[in-house]
Amino acid sequence: MTVATAGTPARERPATLATRPFSRFEWMIAVRYLRARRRNRGVSAIAGFSFAGIALGVAALIIVMSVMNGFRTELLSRILGVNGHIVVNWSDTPMTDYRDVASRVSAVPGVAYAMPLVQGEVLATGPTGGRAPALVKGVAGADLLKLQPVSSNVLLGTLDGFDTGGGLAIGSRLAQALGISLGDQITLLAPEGDQTPLGVVPRRKSYPVTAIFEIGLSDFDKAYVYMPFAEAQLFFNEEDRAQSVEVFVTDPDKVRELQAGVEQAAARPNYTYTWQQVNESFFSALQVERNVMFIILTLIVLVATLNIISGLFMLVKDKGSDIAILRTMGTTRATIMRVFMITGVSIGVIGTIVGLILGVTFCLNIENLRQFFSWISGRSLFDPNLYFLSRLPAEVDVSEVATVVAVTIGLSFAATIFPAWRASRLDPVEALRYE
Repeated sequence: MTVATAGTPARERPATLATRPFSRFEWMIAVRYLRARRRNRGVSAIAGFSFAGIALGVAALIIVMSVMNGFRTELLSRILGVNGHIVVNWSDTPMTDYRDVASRVSAVPGVAYAMPLVQGEVLATGPTGGRAPALVKGVAGADLLKLQPVSSNVLLGTLDGFDTGGGLAIGSRLAQALGISLGDQITLLAPEGDQTPLGVVPRRKSYPVTAIFEIGLSDFDKAYVYMPFAEAQLFFNEEDRAQSVEVFVTDPDKVRELQAGVEQAAARPNYTYTWQQVNESFFSALQVERNVMFIILTLIVLVATLNIISGLFMLVKDKGSDIAILRTMGTTRATIMRVFMITGVSIGVIGTIVGLILGVTFCLNIENLRQFFSWISGRSLFDPNLYFLSRLPAEVDVSEVATVVAVTIGLSFAATIFPAWRASRLDPVEALRYE
């Protein structure tokens, strides 16, 4: 019979080792479990593969999304930099009042400027006999200077005195295809020429090349020719009139909101179209491809986080006796669960940080790396003739990077919940029975 003395309980209960959530004690055990030891090298190998998979997945996501962003930004800035955001065309009567139309449209809030335009397709011939199709755009010299992708990227010659010089500005790739250098003569052949008793005779005329520019879009650099507006009117039989007025706005994404105001400000019969209507399928395809790539690469990260689950299950099985001893010493189930959650989430967080550093570093040096790998392989890894741009672009979007990091850490956290819960529910008696 047990006699209880004063102040002494008749029955002693084992003390509970309660710890503060995520205390130093829990971190100490979690770090010990992450270390490679002789008995659990298989667990450490799975943890290593999970870490590598998460790091490479995050890096790949950041790189691919940044390159897609760079493509879209570069294409938009160049395409919209040389082509009007809204194009006003005449209907019923020719646009002989193009100066007044341009002046009224320029006064619309949100419009940067408007320029009259005459353009046509020609066959261009160089002094050595080289031939290539080209698009001639007749613009005033003051308007050409406003086209920053052209005026800021003149490789040879000058645009000064463009209206009175009688010369043309051509793209660098067109000059290369025709074998033309600064000062050479370029011959243009237009299918719509003079009317004669024998029919329409194609118009043919030669001009000196006074400027060679490089926009950075291969399709434009090998096709665009800028001609003084008055000369283009004569060459294309558009005397005293313009074919259209191109309108450039301050925010290209809001062209639909400005379209009705531009039509009204023209104050004449007209119809308009926007850059979004012209390039809708192209940029929609870019957006779809971007979204699909994000989903596919996220699956890589998901597979890597699933490896965390298998690694933790193996770790729980390997550390069953340790868990049982901790439980018999009074460690709570919540503490055991947090220990294994720290173990799994640590792999995901560290892998995410390493992938973030790799991805951002790669994006910041992507052009140098491209040139290096091209030199190593001896082949062009980014042909401008195939990919529109002359250099590989990358634009890191902070919000997208934050989303990638948050999704990866969230998946890593979710992957640890079930194995950690199973570890906390381990029966100490069953775990120690066969030890």
